[in-house]
Amino acid sequence: MAGKRKGRRQFGRVRKLPSGRFQARYPGPDGVDRPADRTFATITDADLWLAKKRIEIEEGRWLDPDDGKTTVKDWAARWLASVGPQLKHKTRATYRSIITSRINPVLGDRELSSLRPITIAEWVAKMKTDGVGASWIRQCYRVLAQIMTAAVDNGLIAMTPCRGVRLPRMPQTEPHILTQLEVSRIVRAASAPHDLLIALLAFGGLRIGEAFALRRGDIDVQRCLLHVDENLGEANGALVFDLPKSHQKRTLTLASSLVQRLSAYLDRLPGNDDALLFTNGAGGPLRYNQWRKAHFDPAVSAAGLTDVTPHDLRASHATWVADQYGVMTAAHRLGHSNASVTTRHYARPAAGRDAQVAEASESWIEGHDNAQRARRGHDDDDDGTAGVLVPA
Repeated sequence: MAGKRKGRRQFGRVRKLPSGRFQARYPGPDGVDRPADRTFATITDADLWLAKKRIEIEEGRWLDPDDGKTTVKDWAARWLASVGPQLKHKTRATYRSIITSRINPVLGDRELSSLRPITIAEWVAKMKTDGVGASWIRQCYRVLAQIMTAAVDNGLIAMTPCRGVRLPRMPQTEPHILTQLEVSRIVRAASAPHDLLIALLAFGGLRIGEAFALRRGDIDVQRCLLHVDENLGEANGALVFDLPKSHQKRTLTLASSLVQRLSAYLDRLPGNDDALLFTNGAGGPLRYNQWRKAHFDPAVSAAGLTDVTPHDLRASHATWVADQYGVMTAAHRLGHSNASVTTRHYARPAAGRDAQVAEASESWIEGHDNAQRARRGHDDDDDGTAGVLVPA
């Protein structure tokens, strides 16, 4: 009987162990004879496992089990080395920090093939218990998910364990949208030349790092243009010049009055076109925390305002532009490749617009635009639509 069963089986072999369970072995496509990753209660179960393994090999889906034994730590290091040259310096430093401080201490010694969604869920839960913020947890998870996806793409594991994991929700925070007059008060209260820097944040929509990285040559006085092609950020305490976020270089048109003030400032500023537009007292690049404490926050207080951040000026600019000229124009000025980012994180409905819509709807209900008709001098004309009501 056993001989007949063996004759029918044309792939692999099964033997009975002293324990009474059955072990299956099969030849891999590389010619190496390998045992199954587990034993079986019956010879039928072993045969079924071998049949599935044969199909995997025939369809090209077979994975070398030895590759799955690669540790998370070793694969993460290899992955970062492969993607690092394409990343911005600050992003690369952030990824390295996450791998070193959050991934390796908990998962680093685990084999890739041993990870399951529950493993990742427990890792996320531990970070939350340790008091890690929701934003940082989500960023750590995104990095691990990239590492695991690369493991799948390179044939180390069949499926990523980063699936179906519930992440902590981000707290809903709304930017403080200021009026143009409120911003003007902050600008007037700031000391020179930081008043110009604040004006560029509010009336140009720049990121703070983009403003810090501006150079003399970025100002085109004749055409009232500003070229935004660099960003100054901090990575592990070091200042790093890099491309703007998402590599979105752009050219902005500035108000002529602001350009005139910038021109007067440039006339007094030493250096060539590569010289930084704004520097600290020693002539070096600005650092966010120091600049905010020394210049921005005092100007906000002097303007009689509270709870205003430099980032609020960018959000305010987005709101003003989107309200008057559309979200696509706002997205361009902010350097967003996708307008949904502008509406989700920056632009907000301008105050009072809802009441204006209600006022305008009076004319909609009547079937014409009273204000438009008045401008055209047709107040007394009857085009046959007056008195038409919207059905209830």
